[in-house]
Amino acid sequence: MAMAMALRRLSSSVDKPIRPLIRSSSCYMSSLPSEAVDDKERSRVTWPKQLNASLEEKRALEAFRLDPEKWGVNVQPLSGSPANFHVYTALLKPHERIMALDLPHGGHLSHGYQTDTKKISAVSIFFETMPYRLDESTGFIDYDQMEKSATLFRPKLIVAGASAYARLYDYARIRKVCNKQKAVMLADMAHISGLVAAGVIPSPFEYADVVTTTTHKSLRGPRGAMIFYRKGVKEINKQGKEVLYDFEDKINQAVFPGLQGGPHNHTITGLAVALKQATTSEYKAYQEQVLSNSAKFAQTLMEKGYELVSGGTDNHLVLVNLKPKGIDGSRVEKVLEAVHIASNKNTVPGDVSAMVPGGIRMGTPALTSRGFVEEDFAKVAEYFDKAVKLALKVKSEAQGTKLKDFVSAMESSSAIQSEIAKLRHDVEEFAKQFPTIGFEKETMKYKN
Repeated sequence: MAMAMALRRLSSSVDKPIRPLIRSSSCYMSSLPSEAVDDKERSRVTWPKQLNASLEEKRALEAFRLDPEKWGVNVQPLSGSPANFHVYTALLKPHERIMALDLPHGGHLSHGYQTDTKKISAVSIFFETMPYRLDESTGFIDYDQMEKSATLFRPKLIVAGASAYARLYDYARIRKVCNKQKAVMLADMAHISGLVAAGVIPSPFEYADVVTTTTHKSLRGPRGAMIFYRKGVKEINKQGKEVLYDFEDKINQAVFPGLQGGPHNHTITGLAVALKQATTSEYKAYQEQVLSNSAKFAQTLMEKGYELVSGGTDNHLVLVNLKPKGIDGSRVEKVLEAVHIASNKNTVPGDVSAMVPGGIRMGTPALTSRGFVEEDFAKVAEYFDKAVKLALKVKSEAQGTKLKDFVSAMESSSAIQSEIAKLRHDVEEFAKQFPTIGFEKETMKYKN
C-alpha cells in the first residue's frame, strides 16, 4: 500500500483513469470475439461490439470537435506503436521515406529510430527513415534545417510528434514542408491528446492529414490507440473535378485484416467512457491544472539550479538535463525508484547511449489526477533535488564507473540506505494525503 500511495506516477507517459472507466474496461465485452467492422456483416455475436465501436467513434470525433463529414476514426489499434505502423503500412510502399524527430532529441521509437550501425525500430527496417533534430543551442526543433533535409531526402511522410519534447509543435510550419514535398503529414499526439481534447494547447487537426494517439496517457483512458484520418473532398483539380481523400479504406484495411485480428472490445468500452469525460468542463479544468502544475514544477526545478531542455515547458512534461550536475539519468532513476518516485531516464541532445542517458523525464498528469496543485509540485521538486544529491553521494562512493557499481554502493552502504529510508518515508507520508484512484483503503486486504 505504501508504494501505491507514493509518487509512483511522476512519469510523463501515464495518467490515472477514473473508476467508471476501470469498471467498464473489465466488463463482459473482454470475452466476446469480433468478426467484421462492416455493418452488413453484423451477427448475433458481434452486434453489441459494433454498437460499442460506433459509439466510441462518435465520441472520439466529438471529443476533438471534428466534423464527421471531414474526419473518420479507427478505434481498434491495440497501442500507439502499432497504430503508427498501421498508418505507414496503409499509406506507404515498402522502403518509401519517413522523416521524424530523432529519438535522442525527443522522438519515439515507432517513428523509425536507427543508429549509424543498427536499425533499432522495425519501422527503419521496412521503410527508409531520416531524423530531424533540435537546435541544441535552444532545445527547440530546428524547422529551417528540417526543411533543408526534407528537400534533399524527399520524404513521402513526415511525423509531427514526440515522446519527450516539452514545447509546442509548429504544425503550420510542418504543413508547409509537407506541401512542398507532397508528403503526408502524420501528427502523433499520443502524449498530449488530453491537452488537445481540452483545448488548452493548439490542435494538430487543422493541419495534419492523419492523427494518431494512444488513449492511456494524458487522455486518461484505458491502454489503446486511435487513428484519425481526413475524408471527403481534398481539392478541386484543374479539370474542375473533386479529388477525394483515399485514407479511409487504406487505413481500416491495414488495421484489419492487414496487421490485427480482433480488437480489444473491453478497451473500446472503457475508451467510450473516457471520451465522454473529455467533453466535460471538469476535464478542461483538470487539464488546465496539469499545465499550471507543469509550469510550477519546471520553475521550481530551475530555481534549484537544474537545466531543462529548451529552458522550460509548454505542456505536461519536463525534461531535466542532468549532465551539468555530473550525473546521468540511469543513476538518478535508481535512487528515485528506491524512494518510491516513479520517473524515467531519457536521452537529451548530445547523448550517445540510450542505456545511460543524460536526462530524466517527468510529467504532471497522474499526480494532478490525485489532487496535486502547484505548491505540491514545488514539494515534489524538493524531493527530486534530494534524490539527485543522494545519487551524487552514491556515485562518489562507488568503486567503479559502471551502473552495477553504483547500485552495489547504494545497496551495501548502511549510511546510504539510512538516507534512502528517510527520504522514502518523507515521500510516502506526503503522498498519503492524496488518495490513489481505483484504491479504497478500507476495502483492501492489506491496508498498510
